[in-house]
Amino acid sequence: MSANERATRALREILLQPGNDACADCGAPDPMWGSCSLGVFICLACSGIHRNLPDVSKVKSLSLSHWEDQEVQFMSQRGNRLMRSHYEAAVPVYYYKPTHRDCQTLREQWIRAKYERKEFSEPGKTFTYEEGTRDGMLMKRGRDNGQFLSRRFVLSEWEGTLKYFTKYDAKEPKAVIKVDTINATFQPEKVGNPNSLQITYLKDYSTRNIFVYHDNGKLVPKLTRNFLKEGYMEKTGPRQTEGFKKRWFTLDQRRLMYFKLPLDAFAKGEAFLGNKDHGYSAAAGLPAAAHCNGNWQHGITIKTPERSFLLTCETESDQQDWLKHFNAVMDAVMSPQEYTMEALFKHRH
Repeated sequence: MSANERATRALREILLQPGNDACADCGAPDPMWGSCSLGVFICLACSGIHRNLPDVSKVKSLSLSHWEDQEVQFMSQRGNRLMRSHYEAAVPVYYYKPTHRDCQTLREQWIRAKYERKEFSEPGKTFTYEEGTRDGMLMKRGRDNGQFLSRRFVLSEWEGTLKYFTKYDAKEPKAVIKVDTINATFQPEKVGNPNSLQITYLKDYSTRNIFVYHDNGKLVPKLTRNFLKEGYMEKTGPRQTEGFKKRWFTLDQRRLMYFKLPLDAFAKGEAFLGNKDHGYSAAAGLPAAAHCNGNWQHGITIKTPERSFLLTCETESDQQDWLKHFNAVMDAVMSPQEYTMEALFKHRH
């Protein structure tokens, strides 16, 4: 057996250790690359990002590259679980950790923050995205015409606000958004630009979307959470006698919002999904009296204390996937903040 074959066999044995069976950065299964300078096992996509950090990470294929004995020993002494406890020791609770399903831009931001800037290695460290104020120009989609125009955005940690101005020298902002109402998610596919965000917030008790991008990727970096699921379904009105109409649905934790189109600025409506013990449920099928006039025949009935929502999906797999997410939300214990949100929904409706 050659030295390289012995190294490959040893690396495969190290992969069997807890935590090494998934990419250290995005969680993709069966990582086949390693950073012999950091001591972590990573997937092919993340290895490409690591290669752009030559002063930080030296990447090798587990099966095709030549490994020195000391490099193999280094990997065995470290590994994903130990290195995550070091490089992710102080990740803020609001910081979104990307998965292998997220875009390359989001994963690169995460990897550079972890290893290049070491933002999460020291508890109490001041993070680059928390430094007082961020001020810059982003391309923002117009609410009515759909055109992207340059707008000035100012994120103030001290005020807890995100403001945007129609002109750089404008004295008054077009909007002042409280940061604690914001959910900011990367949306490269929806917007059609690799460096794009969907900023969702509440305006006058209604959900508002802003879509922005930056050509150089200099986006607002304080992300919160990804939407649990998005996609088209058909729905009927509250009287359940209207025809079913196709709508774009977004499930953001306990808020199920629906829009006419994916890039609409305002939601046409939304529902709060509380805990099952409080009168909320989701099940396959529609009531016998419901008249399904559309082509989509795979029904879902969501019941809340106030009303029922009748939905249809194009395929059975879509139906089952939506139900899985609805029931996971309704099975979860509600937080004090979610009870406040539930009360707000009941007040509005």
